[in-house]
Amino acid sequence: MAGRIPQNFLDDLLERVDIVDVVDRRVKLRKTGKNYSARCPFHDEKTPSFTVNPEKQFYYCFGCGAGGNALGFLMDYDNVDFPQAVENLAGTVGLEVPREAGTRGSSGGGSEDRHKPLFSLLEEAATFYQRALRTDPAAERAVGYLRGRGLTGEIARDFGLGFAPPGWDNLLEALGTDEARRDRLLVTGMLVRNDSGRIYDRFRDRVVFPIRDQRGRVVAFGGRVLGDDKPKYLNSPETPVFHKGRELYGLYEARQHNRKLERLLVVEGYMDVIALAQHGIRNAVATLGTATSQTHLERIFRLCPEVVFCFDGDEAGRKAAFRALEATLPAMTDGRQARFLFLSEGEDPDTLVRARGSEHLRGLTDSAAPLETFLFEACAEGIDRDTLEGRARYARAVLPHLRTLPQGVYRELMFRELAERTGLELASLMALEAPPPPRETAPAGPGKDAAEAARPTPAPRRRSPLTVRRSGHANLLQSAIALLLHQPAAARHADPTALAGLQGEEAALLHAMVTLLQRHPESSTAMLLGHWHGTPEGELLGHLAGQERLIPADGIEAQFRATIHRLLAQPERERIVARVDKLRSTDYAQMGAEQKQELRELLHQLQQLDRQSRNDRR
Repeated sequence: MAGRIPQNFLDDLLERVDIVDVVDRRVKLRKTGKNYSARCPFHDEKTPSFTVNPEKQFYYCFGCGAGGNALGFLMDYDNVDFPQAVENLAGTVGLEVPREAGTRGSSGGGSEDRHKPLFSLLEEAATFYQRALRTDPAAERAVGYLRGRGLTGEIARDFGLGFAPPGWDNLLEALGTDEARRDRLLVTGMLVRNDSGRIYDRFRDRVVFPIRDQRGRVVAFGGRVLGDDKPKYLNSPETPVFHKGRELYGLYEARQHNRKLERLLVVEGYMDVIALAQHGIRNAVATLGTATSQTHLERIFRLCPEVVFCFDGDEAGRKAAFRALEATLPAMTDGRQARFLFLSEGEDPDTLVRARGSEHLRGLTDSAAPLETFLFEACAEGIDRDTLEGRARYARAVLPHLRTLPQGVYRELMFRELAERTGLELASLMALEAPPPPRETAPAGPGKDAAEAARPTPAPRRRSPLTVRRSGHANLLQSAIALLLHQPAAARHADPTALAGLQGEEAALLHAMVTLLQRHPESSTAMLLGHWHGTPEGELLGHLAGQERLIPADGIEAQFRATIHRLLAQPERERIVARVDKLRSTDYAQMGAEQKQELRELLHQLQQLDRQSRNDRR
């Protein structure tokens, strides 16, 4: 089993197998049009939302967002790692899995093999800390602290709690027995090397909390200080196997307790998760020193239909809640629900459940404010909606957030609710959803020149145009990626050199896909999903692959060409709009003749760009 699996073998394997056969052996499929459907095996549902596409060889669930190719399905359904899934799938078609030495980039399985020694060493570290909690004389304070928080030995075992003894080199001496192991401990963040070259343990004299990924592997640790050292809580740094923006503390333990979760409760710290588990609430998770991300939300909604965020009721808590709301909105497809629970000042889930019991907290959770209530009320703060101007300001405050909702019934209902709250016609709100194009230059009237006649009346903006345009830029990038994913042959219409100038992670993914497909034009959708399997990019591709209903039945290549043209024109348009905004910030009466002429020319350029964009879309 030594060595890595060549990418060309993985591509050939996916070409030989039929995902319909792979899935149907485990989940009974029913023919529905050109696809197959079933009730999703990854979450509890009453009506089928799980679909398998035989033409493009991928599956997708519109309920929980699970998606991928045949290998990804085997990994999730059979709960096996990537190499084992490859072995199992290859066995069904009589192939022997080859192995090679060297690095294969981001292709599925390569990082899995490469990181096995890191996972193994992190598991050893967890065992070392757990043993120290039981046997080290210095652990008496740690045991006293945990007992003082009301924890039993059973809960400590379930969460793998441990103790990092005081001293600089306990873990180093126990596990860093040779140079290779010391290097791995440094890579995983368990050891630290200072500027003078000295190596020492990261966690010292702390209660230690292992952080497990969704497959139960230890990927990092958190530590709570027992003395007066700072910081009070310490996390492992970002490493090749640990990314704070992706992992949720307690998620693995919650799934072990209940494989069919109906709701996840997001709290702020390790001890909140553990204290709630101690009182029978086994569906709590915590972010790891970072704000809730869209990746967190997609992972949560793959497992259950509802999330409840629990925050302090003070100003800092409400700000954190609003950041979580902004991350949640793009994930709110129909059938998903998000709620927000704010605790009284000085309370946290740990103290609340110990003082008033689990049923009291469950009641608060059941009555938590729905996302729509929190959004509409938060945006109304400081605005007098009894005035026309106030209702206009309110609409402008809410609209940028509604724009981030995915298409669907929930989005339409949110617009209808805003219409009712502002007294505006729904059609008027929908017309405001997209920024209007620059006006055509009107003939100059008495006392006005052409630039003033063409100048739209400025309106207060809650969000800067650049931010809005960045959202549009991201939408264009995702549209291009989705079109390419559904028709890989369209890659021949893009110039990788031109795309290399675009900024951002999604732009980098688009560039990499075009480059790969031009080198290997025979690649399929399933191959693309396999190439980025197990990466954040792979999660995005899996989501976009499931949006087949949003892809036109024909004309994909023409739409891809138009989307690429708009993407490449976007930086120039942003430059022009930024200059127009700056000119408009000056009182028109104070403008010189040169500025007025520049404004006229810039508006004309915008009109040409937008006219070309409209032509491209036809």
